[in-house]
Amino acid sequence: MAEKPEPTRVLYCQVCGLPAEYCEFGPDFEKCKPWLIQNAPNLYPDLLKEAKERQVEKVAENLQAVGISSPGDGGGAREGQSDPSGSNSASKPEEIKRLPGGKIKKKEKPEVIIEKIVRNKRKCVTVVKGLDLFGVKLSDASKKLGKKFATGASVVKGPTEKEQIDVQGDISYDIVEFITETWTEVPESAIFFIEDGRKVAAA
Repeated sequence: MAEKPEPTRVLYCQVCGLPAEYCEFGPDFEKCKPWLIQNAPNLYPDLLKEAKERQVEKVAENLQAVGISSPGDGGGAREGQSDPSGSNSASKPEEIKRLPGGKIKKKEKPEVIIEKIVRNKRKCVTVVKGLDLFGVKLSDASKKLGKKFATGASVVKGPTEKEQIDVQGDISYDIVEFITETWTEVPESAIFFIEDGRKVAAA
């Protein structure tokens, strides 16, 4: 009498439910990979190799991170000390604003801009911008300017939506002296005139 053949044992994937050798054709092979490495490494030797390589890379990354950030192993800069390159690993890198084309935007210094505008070919207005950057209250400044030059002065929003002081008449001849005497926090070197579309230093 012939012996009964033993039934073939099929290993089914616990993730997708397919036989393990068919996982790669299933919809969730990526999800199956950890289970296959654990339970059927002989079916997918490449997966095992891949996993080992990934593990080695991870260990190398961890060692590198420890070498840079750990203050105890001498690999990185100790706390309170700067490394040989002169930068302290504890301090954050300085943020640099880059303009289109790779140009670096320098941090702008506060400036007072004075511009004389002639309207209707007769009416002249002297525009003062930037006093607020020095902590000067514009409403107070407009009152003082109006009183000093016996003219109308008001705080208005300019073309760029920033507030400025419009003073009626041409007072550009001695406004610099008045500004530096009234508001000592504004240096003469920070005051500029706009003449023919160019910025000219008052000092």
